[in-house]
Amino acid sequence: MKTDARVVVVGGGVVGASVLYHLTKAGWTDVVLVERTELTAGSTWHSAGGMHTLNGDPNVAALRRYTIDQYAEIEEVSGQDCGIHLTGGVMLADTEQRMDWLRMAHARGRYLGMETELLSVAEAKQLIPLIDERCFVGAMYDPHEGHVDPAGVTHAYAKAARLAGAEVYRNTWVREINRARDGGWNVHTYDTASGDESGVIHCEHVVNAGGLWAREVGRMVGLDLPVLAMEHQYLLTEDVEAVAQHNREHGEMMHCIDFGGEIYLRQEGGGLLLGTYERNGEPWSPHQTPWDFSMRLLAPDLDRIAPSLEVGFEHFPAIREAGIKQVVNGPFTFAPDGNPLLGPLLGLPGYWSACAVMAGLSQGGGVGVALANWITDGDPGFDVWGMDVARFGDFATPQYTNVKVQENYSRRFRIRFPTSATCINSC
Repeated sequence: MKTDARVVVVGGGVVGASVLYHLTKAGWTDVVLVERTELTAGSTWHSAGGMHTLNGDPNVAALRRYTIDQYAEIEEVSGQDCGIHLTGGVMLADTEQRMDWLRMAHARGRYLGMETELLSVAEAKQLIPLIDERCFVGAMYDPHEGHVDPAGVTHAYAKAARLAGAEVYRNTWVREINRARDGGWNVHTYDTASGDESGVIHCEHVVNAGGLWAREVGRMVGLDLPVLAMEHQYLLTEDVEAVAQHNREHGEMMHCIDFGGEIYLRQEGGGLLLGTYERNGEPWSPHQTPWDFSMRLLAPDLDRIAPSLEVGFEHFPAIREAGIKQVVNGPFTFAPDGNPLLGPLLGLPGYWSACAVMAGLSQGGGVGVALANWITDGDPGFDVWGMDVARFGDFATPQYTNVKVQENYSRRFRIRFPTSATCINSC
């Protein structure tokens, strides 16, 4: 193992691997990634893999577009299949208020060079034949949506970085991070395979891309980052004849977001993948993430998402008759407002945050390039205020974080109207 490096990235999910790759792309090749177990362990491995550009912050949306466009590049550079399915996507509006919101998103996206189109319900039905037209008033189409293989993407980033000179150490647990006498950092590691101390890596910069363990990696340097994991469920259905018919006539079915049902939907094999951000979300391990939690799932809880599923069955009648093949329930981390925690930390020069990236397959590339630019050039190169960790101060206590993350999770697909305590959402 190296004893000196310019940057040590702590965490081997898609975000950490993206940061590593973008550092090498910026010309810094003396960089290292350390992962406690295997790449993708934590949240990445069980992700649904969806990628889409829509975001309340237009600059975050632009970085999502960068992420999606980059997959073909890392696939070519690394030779690693990323499982790219660029199907396009449709966002369905069930109310006139939501349709107005989509018109706003469309206008703003055009300003940023995005290629969305507004659709009538009939036009949406042609693209997503599973919908019941009576439940919707309009839609928006985005050609830059789809899904990828989370493991393939992560390994492609890591492989491309290694080809440029970076090093990746698996089964390497970071147990301690402290200041070196020269102002840099000492990263103390432990070999989880052999049970031996691996040694100390001295570096100029440390990147906390710890994912589910971001709080623990932050606490090593006296930080209590505003991060909380939420249980998130999606289900996989048995084969659906309507999907097979669509495949025969038009090819793979598009992605779909149903704001009224608070549901996302896509094809998976011959069936469907359906996930929801339910209103009664459940925090996971709110105080400390167990170090022995790795490639594990949580017990399914279909009762908690039953109200959303009922709406889904009404809006997509073909699902009602489909058998459930598997329910996936796994934790993802969120910041209080749902956007990543990115950038330098006040009072800790050389320590950087790349945490709370709940949509890693949509945002990982943008987070990686912005942070790599910030480290190597002193500026992210984009307006990243919506993701800057500095937007939260001492007010973001664990109690505040717990309340706001749950609130944000429950309102992920709802409009927040100014001066109103309620959000409009109807079937």
